[in-house]
Amino acid sequence: MTMSAEHPTGQPTADPHWPELETFRRAAEQGRLLLKHCVACGETHYYPRSICPYCFGETQWQESHGLGTVYTFSIQRRVPQPFVIAYVTLDEGPTLMTHIIEAAALEDVYIGQRVQLVFGSLDGTAKVPMFKPVP
Repeated sequence: MTMSAEHPTGQPTADPHWPELETFRRAAEQGRLLLKHCVACGETHYYPRSICPYCFGETQWQESHGLGTVYTFSIQRRVPQPFVIAYVTLDEGPTLMTHIIEAAALEDVYIGQRVQLVFGSLDGTAKVPMFKPVP
């Protein structure tokens, strides 16, 4: 993965040594979150890798249903616009660091809260997976 000033959020940028990220990025632009699923051991993982991080087996793309649970979170207040950063465990198993958006108030976010996938841009460019509370 390469990082650049254009993508300070950690969103993957084009990398000729990691072409599968282009598939991930195209799906994100369409509002779909793709995960990698191991054919050998059955584990699903996120951040996309061509081999399974559990058993080094072959992987294939799997679309997430987009539902999960807040594992933990932190309210960032010492910034001009406060926000919630969280780890969300997807129903498919993987846990990812993300932002919680569209909560009525920052204090309304809690551990164990059900959330659903939405895509947004943190820097005005690439779409990244974020989550909002399930009503």
